[in-house]
Amino acid sequence: MSNNTNSLIIGVTGASGLIYAVRTLKYLLEADYTIELVASKSTYMVWQSEQNTRMPVESVQQELFWRQQANVEQAGKLQCHPWGDIGANIASGSFRTLGMIIIPCSMSTVAKLAVGLSSDLLERAADVQLKEGRKLVLVPRETPLSLIHLRNLTTLAEVGARIVPAIPAWYHNPQTIEDLVDFVIARALDQLDIDCIPLQRWQGRR
Repeated sequence: MSNNTNSLIIGVTGASGLIYAVRTLKYLLEADYTIELVASKSTYMVWQSEQNTRMPVESVQQELFWRQQANVEQAGKLQCHPWGDIGANIASGSFRTLGMIIIPCSMSTVAKLAVGLSSDLLERAADVQLKEGRKLVLVPRETPLSLIHLRNLTTLAEVGARIVPAIPAWYHNPQTIEDLVDFVIARALDQLDIDCIPLQRWQGRR
């Protein structure tokens, strides 16, 4: 896949809340973005635990899997990368992207990024965004946060990462779980200057 400024990296970790990743992918593909997706090793176990579903390992089958989960068959472009493929395009700073969003983001991933460790492709791709000065958005779901978590998140914020906890609002009158999830996704994508989710935004007091 060639470099282009319409490419966005989605990282999915083993944190609970895979619905966030699925609906992020849905909206970005429907908006015709080119997505480079990498799921951490623990994501496979979370799919099994939360959805009793086996996520394929092979890239082509995994693309079909994610498209089925997102209910988007044709729109956009999607390339899935094995978590251990540190030679993938997204492991290099010369591969230009709009940035990267890790959704949901585990505290283990946060800790490794905060100290510059890259033990798999997801962490390497995120480290590349930081060193190249590109946008990196982290959507942690963990609660409560320990002092260690807070310090690691602070370290990443200090070097330019945007931290968007998975905390929904209520002023848009949510009616479903998807409404709550979509609010978080919309606010996360705002950090990448991407507006592709129908969202009732705050208009001020009337």
